[in-house]
Amino acid sequence: MPTAVITGGHSGIGYSCARHLASHYKWDLVLAGRSPEKMNKAAEELRQEAGINVTTLALDTSSLASVRAAAAQCITILGNGKLASLDALLCNAGGRFDGPVSYSDDGYEVTFASNCLGHFLLTCLLADHMVPTGRIVFTASGTHDPDTIDGKLVGAVVEPDADVLANTGKDGSKSISAGKRYSTSKLCNVLNAYELHRRLRKSGSSTVALAFDPGSIPDTEFLRTLPTPVQWLAKTAFMTWFSRRLGVTMGSVGFSGASLARLAADPGYANGSGKYFQSNGGKLIETRSSTMSYDKDRATKFWNQMEVLARLQPEEARL
Repeated sequence: MPTAVITGGHSGIGYSCARHLASHYKWDLVLAGRSPEKMNKAAEELRQEAGINVTTLALDTSSLASVRAAAAQCITILGNGKLASLDALLCNAGGRFDGPVSYSDDGYEVTFASNCLGHFLLTCLLADHMVPTGRIVFTASGTHDPDTIDGKLVGAVVEPDADVLANTGKDGSKSISAGKRYSTSKLCNVLNAYELHRRLRKSGSSTVALAFDPGSIPDTEFLRTLPTPVQWLAKTAFMTWFSRRLGVTMGSVGFSGASLARLAADPGYANGSGKYFQSNGGKLIETRSSTMSYDKDRATKFWNQMEVLARLQPEEARL
């Protein structure tokens, strides 16, 4: 039975994707996240609804140690036959972290660590254990493009320098704003998707690597760090109408989750490697990402910086 690993697969878009993979494609699932209670509840619901096998993995993407432990556990259950195969890795978890800048246990800014670096490390550790036709999907955001209304509203991206992003605000320096930290982390995911695609093809691998923008979806936990009145306003029908009028890329939990599942499992996206897909207004479309995201030199430099920050060993830096 095909299997997908979904970070953040117990809530929001991730859970919607999990339900679609389970009910429509009959895939087995590995839910990876920080809340054992929520994951166990979601796993049991999926087992009851679809009759599939669901495994849970403790994973905090902001922690390199946690990512390594989760990857090791996944490899172990692949080796002992509990999982028949690893067919998709959906790097979906993440969030926006407002308020004063904070840092992970490894000393890295938490938005960068959670949204980008942890998924980079997880990909490097699991890619060799996937089926030859496996798919790796990085959840991005339209906010990564400063030429769109999405990018202008949240905060225009800054230069994707991994060392600067990881250490912003340290030693008395001014920190990058929360909005810019978020949008830039999503640009980094697009850069990594494209760079991974190029490296896979150079090595002769047919594994698919792509980026996915689920659109703006206020009714998830994405805004959980914002003041309660702001969260309430963002979920109103008026704000949804106003956002559409502005031209914001709009998704929904149900459609965007199903779209992520399609990118992972539908044969129609087998040739989607190196591309950018977007859920917008009830349609899943292939479209252009930001101009900066296609800069190969930037992507290569960023990838090399990430290998150092993730503390990859020589035998792990195979991509």
